[in-house]
Amino acid sequence: MAVTSKQIAELAGVSRGTVDRALHNRGRVRPEVAERIRQIAADLGYQPHPAAQALVLSNKEFKIGAYVQSTATPTMQDVLAGVEKAAEELKAFGVTTLIRKHYTIDKEVELQAIEEFVAEGCQAIALTPVTDPEVVKKIDELTDSGIPVVVFNGDLPESKRLSYVGMDNYVGGKILAVLMGNMLPNGGKVLPITAHLTNYAHYIRAKGFQEVIRSDFPKIDLLPLQACFDNDAFAYEITKMTLVEHPDLAGVYSASNGTQGVCRAIDEAGLTGKIRVFTYDSNPPNVMDLREGRITLLIDQGAKVQGYRAVRILYDYLAKKQIPEKKSLTLLTVVTKYNIDESEIPTV
Repeated sequence: MAVTSKQIAELAGVSRGTVDRALHNRGRVRPEVAERIRQIAADLGYQPHPAAQALVLSNKEFKIGAYVQSTATPTMQDVLAGVEKAAEELKAFGVTTLIRKHYTIDKEVELQAIEEFVAEGCQAIALTPVTDPEVVKKIDELTDSGIPVVVFNGDLPESKRLSYVGMDNYVGGKILAVLMGNMLPNGGKVLPITAHLTNYAHYIRAKGFQEVIRSDFPKIDLLPLQACFDNDAFAYEITKMTLVEHPDLAGVYSASNGTQGVCRAIDEAGLTGKIRVFTYDSNPPNVMDLREGRITLLIDQGAKVQGYRAVRILYDYLAKKQIPEKKSLTLLTVVTKYNIDESEIPTV
């Protein structure tokens, strides 16, 4: 049976109001009385009721900034949706979330958004970071000035960020390499495509894939890594030219966005189902291609969870003094057309 504040008040010989003030550090309570109340509460294993705790926290006002890049892509639309859901929920707790977004990856736009957050009094900032020394330096400066930063979807491990929220991109690349290798036991040519070679998440995901293919599956002929810059038209042209040069292509590894361009080029060549296509994220375009056999399988990284959790971590840090883990990794789920039901995919 849960311990109540009334029981603590009776044991301490004080009113319930005094218990409330002592446990939540508000109002004047003699130090020796407050200490006795807290000790009784600890001995009894007292936990405040969630509704009461929410009421206490709602009396404090916080302002959090959240920046999401590459929002022209389906995956980052899901990430943004997670941020927006957290922002809406936290309104009841007195939290204002300032959301800035940009359709592509741009260091200058991100740095400007950070300056705006600081100017508007944000006490914490969540970022999908550009992989650049200037962004690392800015995160370090923010941290040193007392403004915690959580990065999500992509990491900057060399920075002083409070936490990273997202998939283990290196492991994600290795997992798809193992699946691709075992699906092509006789080997064959495989084209790896990523979005931005200078983006840490995109690069390390492709690196993990290439390393495992080269070390564990020597029969596979790994073609040079290509970059499509999150652009389906570029991915289409890359795949189309590859099919001309390598008509015996056996598989395509799409490390980030651009997968619809890959699928279109393969479909136009009449090779859907004959060329294995592996990618990430259960966004609507990928789900459609998976259902219709243009994508063989994908790994879902919990994109909505990433945006949601990043903002909630900062709130818990500000309001509850909860120190997060340095890495908050989201679940990786292998999805095929046979388990594509939404109930199988992590959501917020």
